[in-house]
Order: sequence, then structure tokens, then C-alpha cells
Amino acid sequence: MSYSAAYRVIDTIGPLLALAPAKRRPRDQVAIVDGTLIPTRDHTLAAPSKNYRYSTNPQVAIDADTRLVIALGDPQPGNRNDTIVYQTSGIKDRLAGRPVMADGGYQGHPDVIMPYRKPLDGQPLPE
Repeated sequence: MSYSAAYRVIDTIGPLLALAPAKRRPRDQVAIVDGTLIPTRDHTLAAPSKNYRYSTNPQVAIDADTRLVIALGDPQPGNRNDTIVYQTSGIKDRLAGRPVMADGGYQGHPDVIMPYRKPLDGQPLPE
């Protein structure tokens, strides 16, 4: 990541991070989780990923209502899929007891609510 890109990220996200954190968040709050590949030159943690660059895969959880970051997982090598990183990065423990939504990359994980996919036989989606 270049210095100019890092400064653009800090300028964009900095004001959001300066908001006063909530002392206590309700347990029924819905969290949305997703992983992102971040290219890095540090090869101690990174691994070649699907974009053929050395990258890490941190998991980020946001509040579905306010869209503010509520939890971060420890970065994992970029060649691991989202389901494995969700289990090993510690974010699963930080979100314990809360409903968690995620995309189709978390298929097969019982604790995550995923959107319905269209059935292969052409039936309509459930309500």
C-alpha cells in the first residue's frame, strides 16, 4: 500500500473512528461480517492469495444499523477462505451471542445467517 493510499484511508475513516464508542452494545444487535484482502509486503503473515499478491485477510464486523465497526479479527494469511478465518481470527468469540450476517463465502458455517440462493431446480426464493 502506498503512502498516499494510506493517507486517503486515514482521512476517510479517521473521523468515523473519532466518534465516542458506545459503553455497552445491545446483545440483539445484528452484525455484518466480511473479510477483505489487503496487499502487504510483510511475508511473515501474508501468503499469495487469489489475486496473486501477498496479502492478509482480516475480518471486519459492522453494526447493521449504524454501519460502524464493532469488532476486528486478527489478520490471517490471504490464501484462507472466509469461513476458516472467521473461526480462527477471534472475531467469532467477540461476536458470541449476537446474530451475525455474512455473504455466501461463509457457506457451511452454522452460526452465520446467509442470504438465500436460488434453488438449482428453479423454484422461487422463500419469503
